[in-house]
Amino acid sequence: MSKIFMLAPDSFKESMTAKQVCEAMEMGIKRAIPDAECIHVPMADGGEGTVQSLIDATGGTLIQKEVTGPLGTPVLATYGILGDGKTGVIEMASASGIHHVTKETKNPLITTTLGTGELIKDCIDRGITDIILGIGGSATNDGGAGMAKALGYKFLDKQGNELQLGGGNLHELVKIDSTEVLPQLKSLNILVASDVTNPLCGERGASVVFGPQKGATPEMVTLLDENLRHYSNVINQQLGIDIVDVPGAGGAGGLGGGLIAFTNSTMKKGIEIVIEYTGLKEKLQNVDYCFTGEGGIDFQTKFGKAPFGVAQAAKSVNSNMKVIALAGYVGKDIESLYDEGFDAIFGIVPGAADINTLLAQGKENVARTSESIARLLK
Repeated sequence: MSKIFMLAPDSFKESMTAKQVCEAMEMGIKRAIPDAECIHVPMADGGEGTVQSLIDATGGTLIQKEVTGPLGTPVLATYGILGDGKTGVIEMASASGIHHVTKETKNPLITTTLGTGELIKDCIDRGITDIILGIGGSATNDGGAGMAKALGYKFLDKQGNELQLGGGNLHELVKIDSTEVLPQLKSLNILVASDVTNPLCGERGASVVFGPQKGATPEMVTLLDENLRHYSNVINQQLGIDIVDVPGAGGAGGLGGGLIAFTNSTMKKGIEIVIEYTGLKEKLQNVDYCFTGEGGIDFQTKFGKAPFGVAQAAKSVNSNMKVIALAGYVGKDIESLYDEGFDAIFGIVPGAADINTLLAQGKENVARTSESIARLLK
């Protein structure tokens, strides 16, 4: 009877998508065990690569859309519609991410989440009823005000004029006008993929913790934190929703808080969402071996990374199932992972080489390592 292998890796950044890693693993396994049955479930942890993984795992469709980038100029963003035809999956970074700004142009006083809101609106226009939204990698610190503007909310100053985009003007907010909000927003459910537990404001808040990497000077950090606190006070007074200390509200420059305030949103760890929507646990039934992995594995893997989630899922289905991880880079203290569901961890790098060569050879290195493991299992 042929052995059944579950292949559930994350992407190897800059080298292979999760789907390509699955293909390389199968190639190697079948060199050793030609009749092996391989089940592909490309994974992600809610960050970069989540759209591609869920599209690949569900037979979905990629959509490209020109939207407003973080600096107010057009960018081409990509999101997905899953195979069920009713669930959209968005990475906010595609529209509002830090890769859209440079060292010279990054400025959290003016960067906006408007483009992320435009992607949500495009989903609504297509009849989507549920959205998975990953909120990592942002260039913004506007509390999600730009996102809400795209959905019909107006943020007005004392003269009744709309505020300029960005986190630098939120102290001028006097009134939130919801008269032109899209009516479909009420029936839209958003599942926010975020591993961030930071509150909106304060020492662990969006501005203090994440502002500097987005270009904020110490003076800007203070201003942005005060602005978000004022913004949250107005939201509390006028909408009756207190977001300031909600865990995760500080994610993506306060977009987490904005989603809680202006949409029907629930926060959940990214890997848990991906496991649910790919049906990983159901597909793990009757599997003999589970292969996972990503570009780098170290002691931090157990804090919500995709291979950790896969290992936990596999052991919950069958505690005797062997879970084997492959990585381009094996870092410090991986010994701690052997108590977290991993049975073995293998580096795929065959020898010293420059990084570009190793990235280019990723597929063959994964295949060769998988073949070696399969020969041992055989």
